[in-house]
Amino acid sequence: MNSEEPRQGWPAPPGHPPTGPAGGPGGYGGPQGYGGYAAPAAPPTPPRTTSHRGAWIGAAATLVAAVIGVVGTYLVSSNNSNNSNNAAKPTPPQAQGPATSAGSPQTPESTATAGSTPGAESSATPSTEPPATPTGKPSGKPAGTVEWQGPLAIEYAEPKDLDSAPPAESEIREENDLSVYPFGDHMLRPEDGTKVLVWKDATNKTPSYEECARDIETLGTTTDLKLKTGLVVCATTDDGRLARLTVKELSGLASDTRGVFDVVVWSR
Repeated sequence: MNSEEPRQGWPAPPGHPPTGPAGGPGGYGGPQGYGGYAAPAAPPTPPRTTSHRGAWIGAAATLVAAVIGVVGTYLVSSNNSNNSNNAAKPTPPQAQGPATSAGSPQTPESTATAGSTPGAESSATPSTEPPATPTGKPSGKPAGTVEWQGPLAIEYAEPKDLDSAPPAESEIREENDLSVYPFGDHMLRPEDGTKVLVWKDATNKTPSYEECARDIETLGTTTDLKLKTGLVVCATTDDGRLARLTVKELSGLASDTRGVFDVVVWSR
């Protein structure tokens, strides 16, 4: 036969790896075979990726940070609320104790000046208002000062206001103090709450301001008085003044009734 069969040990044609008896690489020579060709290397195993692990770690860190932020906000809010409630509560008064030591806060009692009277107001100034009269109306002069003095005639239907100087009839009925009228005898009538008092002290027939002021409030009356010559009467006025009237003369009947008095009006 002219054709030659390939023999064992001959090199394989280019591009064809040598095969062994089992069809594996390398022929009888194992991996190298008879031709010295190396078996193709297996592809490298790719390294295990860590992308999923990193994602989980990042998500867990974000969640922890969010929880910490919520807890911190709650704690700050609770602390502010407690501070506001504490500030709104009134501080209970501190009980007084012994004198404070050096460096401790001083109480108003400890800062009082030596010799000061407890409860006294150091800034108090004397009042410049005039004293009030018993009727509540102020008087511009010291009590007992003579406001007016002289003879005064009071006729029927012509009452007199003793607060004017000289006394005269006022157009305002409530301001008139005394009037006379006939009622079998000559009568003296106190007008609109004016008080009168008949002075009956035989040893002192002319009472002073102090004596009239002493008795008029407790013994005075608002009823009519029967007049006679020489009678002494203490009286108050609508404006709170004090007057003394001594009857000097009585005359006339009915509409001609007339009384003449010696009058002193004092401030009060």
